[in-house]
Amino acid sequence: MTATSKRSFLKTAAITVLAGSMLASCSTLIGPRDVHLSLAKMQQGLERRFPIDKRVLSVLEVKVSNPQLSLQPERERVALSVDASVTPPFIRQHWRGNLAISGRLQLDPQRNAVYLADASVDRVSIEGMDESQQRQFAKVASLVADQLMHETPIYTFKPEDLRYAGVQFVPTRLRTTADGLVVTVEPVK
Repeated sequence: MTATSKRSFLKTAAITVLAGSMLASCSTLIGPRDVHLSLAKMQQGLERRFPIDKRVLSVLEVKVSNPQLSLQPERERVALSVDASVTPPFIRQHWRGNLAISGRLQLDPQRNAVYLADASVDRVSIEGMDESQQRQFAKVASLVADQLMHETPIYTFKPEDLRYAGVQFVPTRLRTTADGLVVTVEPVK
């Protein structure tokens, strides 16, 4: 190797090492970012997961469909209204109606998803059930809501949502606004 080619090689190696260390240091300079999720985007993601069929207490078949998501930013909660169909065993009759569920949003960083936590059934309206039956069904609806909310994310982040400038991010906080959610993401440490 000649002196000129050695210098050229050393110059290229130095530039490569310098560029690599600059890129590595950039990832530590990028701080938290806020990502806005609109209500429409969350609604679309939720609709893809429905209808859902559940067997409750090993006897009732419950089908929930047509989710409608709304925000309650003043309470830091969201509301979810779903159509419900209930079919008891050994009876050809089934009931249809609507459930209104609300809860606070919670991040699950392992699944990169937003879930409804502390869900409560705010309203049960089932056609063909008298008031006493509706009160009983409200208890069953609480079980359905709890199961449903633990298994069905309101929104799941795509891998590209959590990658910016070559840096991997993880969701850490969220805030409910009048038109969606603001999710704070931070670089993975």
